[in-house]
Amino acid sequence: MSYLFPLFAILFWAGNVIVSKMAASAISPTAITFYRLILALAIMGLFTAAPAWRNRKTLLRHWPKLALYGALSSALFQALSYRAAATTTATNMAILTALIPLLSMLLSVVILRDPLTLGMAAGGALSFLGLLYLVGQGDMLSVFQHGIHAGDGLMLLAAFSYALYGVLLRHWQVPVPAWQSTFVQSIFALLYMLPLYLRVPAAQAALDIQTMPLILYAGIFSSVLLSFLWIEGVQRLGPNRCSIFINLLPLFTALAAFVLLREQLRAYHLLGGAVTLAGVLLAQTVRRPLFGRGRRAALAAAKG
Repeated sequence: MSYLFPLFAILFWAGNVIVSKMAASAISPTAITFYRLILALAIMGLFTAAPAWRNRKTLLRHWPKLALYGALSSALFQALSYRAAATTTATNMAILTALIPLLSMLLSVVILRDPLTLGMAAGGALSFLGLLYLVGQGDMLSVFQHGIHAGDGLMLLAAFSYALYGVLLRHWQVPVPAWQSTFVQSIFALLYMLPLYLRVPAAQAALDIQTMPLILYAGIFSSVLLSFLWIEGVQRLGPNRCSIFINLLPLFTALAAFVLLREQLRAYHLLGGAVTLAGVLLAQTVRRPLFGRGRRAALAAAKG
């Protein structure tokens, strides 16, 4: 039963990728990011505002870290994802998003001094080859000749932003309940987006019958319900087991994109995506330290 929490979270995440793609031609990326934050804050405020106010001393003590969290996750990741959707496919977006666990592990080696594992090294190399094949649309050399596609580059940057966010959460371990942390992060993200939103032409920020369903999904399902399901999943299963479910994101997204967006699955999607995700899974499951010092430390920690 506990596995249903991360499973449905990934289903909602796949829906968010589809909504991002639909929004690309309907509304400014800045505007939909701003609107979803307002809606998410209004909903979370119903059950989080009062406890957050009572806990304001702790929140004020850690506000610089929460401000950075909000910039990396609620603002930068979402805005870049919406921007990327204008020039890449939903399937590519999902595959690149699924790199977050691998990027998190590699960043943890640098920031947290975690030992580099055999799975990270081999999985990272395998995922890199898969990505070259994917973004090169079957021709790995084209990436070196013509560069990476704009949308894929933005999505890779978004994944890096979210991975850095996850590592900093572990690094600082701010003593604030998850919902209060998410609530305050969203407030900061809204402040970041406000000056950008004010510069968006009115025609690109219109609230109408086409954009309202997209904003409602983004604000309710992608922001609040997804967060609830993921937080519950992590509490019940732990972060490592939950992260494996992210590998299902490309599958769910590709199926939804085929049905709803009429996106065609190409051979390079299947092969490049499979190789990329195999690398991510390898990094998640093979935890043997690559070097002697890290191996000895891991063995000592296991005995202790």
